Amino acid sequence: MNLPKYSIGVGDRFGLEGAAQLRALQRAASEGVRVVPVWNKSNREHSIIGTRPEDTRRAAEAAVKACGWTDPYYLDADHIGLATVDEYVVPCDFFTIDVADFIGKPVDGPAAQAFVGSMEKFLGSLSIPRMRSPVRVSGELLTAVAQKYLAAISEAGKVYRRIAERKGSGNFVTEISLDEADRPQSPAELFFILAAVAREKIPVQTIAPKFTGEFLKGIDYVGDPGRFNGEFRDDLAVIAHAVAAFGLPSSLKLSVHSGSDKFTLYPLIRQAVEDFDAGLHVKTAGTTWLEEMIGLAESDGDALQLAKDIYADAFTRYEELCRPYVPVIRIDRTRLPAPREVGAWDARQFVETLRHDPSCPRYNIHFRQFVHVSFRVAAEMDGRWTHMLQACRAVIEQNVTMNIYDRHVKPLFAGLR
Repeated sequence: MNLPKYSIGVGDRFGLEGAAQLRALQRAASEGVRVVPVWNKSNREHSIIGTRPEDTRRAAEAAVKACGWTDPYYLDADHIGLATVDEYVVPCDFFTIDVADFIGKPVDGPAAQAFVGSMEKFLGSLSIPRMRSPVRVSGELLTAVAQKYLAAISEAGKVYRRIAERKGSGNFVTEISLDEADRPQSPAELFFILAAVAREKIPVQTIAPKFTGEFLKGIDYVGDPGRFNGEFRDDLAVIAHAVAAFGLPSSLKLSVHSGSDKFTLYPLIRQAVEDFDAGLHVKTAGTTWLEEMIGLAESDGDALQLAKDIYADAFTRYEELCRPYVPVIRIDRTRLPAPREVGAWDARQFVETLRHDPSCPRYNIHFRQFVHVSFRVAAEMDGRWTHMLQACRAVIEQNVTMNIYDRHVKPLFAGLR
């Protein structure tokens, strides 16, 4: 199973927006660019909402049928490990193996020595085509990579083999995720991480490193775009070279996690992908839920009141709702409006505060991030929430399609072949 060149992770917290998401990709296809959907929903999100992977599979298949989608599509077991993988094996065909918790764990001495010995042929100055400068490879660098990453890649191997035993090798797409590590991986580290992946015989098709800067939930990139651009291009060069050097799948490509709304980076990413003729996977999961909230607010009346009620309840549960997302949010609590203030807003005020439009004076990145992690409150409302989503279907679907196509697919992929 080979993942096509361009793919996008289109998460859907409540499983109702698949058709609206596909319409964005159908529009892209009509304009000449093929981007395939990967519906992703993490174990954490399933547990919060009370759904199972089978629910996501049914929602994806219903959307495919409704839209007449004929290209490939995938279902991602997002951020899974040995403890959680089993319930995803049957419904999923894309597995994001998250090994961040194993980075820096002790590794067996002989295993580390064997890895270092196998990499000694790269000692000295390693020139990778199209990389900005040669990599200085020393024994110290190889030992440091072994000590920091070998346990993590070994764990990825265990998870991969667990899946392969049940699904059969070649019947699913494998991603390895390092993006929740404490610090970014350098391009040199990425090269030898991929060497370790090859030694584990994992046919990895996407890899998600931690990039320089902050990739926070639902807001723009925080960091130096120029530095990111240089490192991203070096990573593309590393991947191309590692595929040839280590016999990894030719479809191997970078995966950008928390990729939604990184508007500052999209032109840089798109140009780099075009220059390198590389593939790309971008995860944009949580913004669909935000477009549902925006659609409710735009619908005014009872729908707007529901959006306000969700915020008011969430406001009293700040620590509980933010706790699972601490590494990927930066909220100044003093910048959150009080529920009484929000309760007095009209539809336009609510929408302009939440919608990601930096040119709008009302836009509040703290409000947006907080609403982003507050979907548990909506999930607890059961019938009231789902009834209102259906009542406001036309407005919400228009927002979902526009958000994915205009803000994400078009700036990232338009014109690519």
